[in-house]
Amino acid sequence: MTLLHEIMETGPLQVNCQILGDPATGEAMVCDPGGDAKRILDRLTAKSLRLTHIVCTHGHFDHIGGVAELQKRTGCQFWIHEADRKLVEGAARHAATWGLPFGAIPHIDRTIADGEILAIAGCSLEVIHTPGHTPGGVCLRWEDGILVGDTLFAGSIGRSDLPGGDHATLIASLHNRLLCLEDHIKCYPGHGPATTLGRERRSNPFLTGRF
Repeated sequence: MTLLHEIMETGPLQVNCQILGDPATGEAMVCDPGGDAKRILDRLTAKSLRLTHIVCTHGHFDHIGGVAELQKRTGCQFWIHEADRKLVEGAARHAATWGLPFGAIPHIDRTIADGEILAIAGCSLEVIHTPGHTPGGVCLRWEDGILVGDTLFAGSIGRSDLPGGDHATLIASLHNRLLCLEDHIKCYPGHGPATTLGRERRSNPFLTGRF
């Protein structure tokens, strides 16, 4: 099976919305739709895909900004870790502190938990709970790729001064849940370019102790 994987920058904070699709069945999921629901749907239509699920790496407003509109237009399911439910419910208040509007609060259809295997859009995604950026932050791994949200960036790590953040917890998650994986695994962050675990293990100053 050939998995389709595309990335679109969405919403006012340019979140990397990840599209995973199965050309054989026509099913697709999106991860972290920051906004621009119509543009996401247009892209899915161009690829002959229909949206069945949204799974978000965490509940900050910039990563869930397009969820409610996508739910309304497609009837898709929205899944997220239970520990980020309060962040989802408070998304409009959080957005307002940035001077940004926020639309409807999305309905959470199901919560996900560490160690689960999500069979969606023709692939099996392993849920890896990586709290620190938020209490319910997760990474989603399939074969040699992993969606790391705002836990890890190329050359940096997620902020811990936002609602729900804790620096010590984030560092523990990085070392105990991600750096134990193989160097070749490609990481797709919530903002910025892709990287690999090996590259970050060797050069990321937050992981090497140089920062």
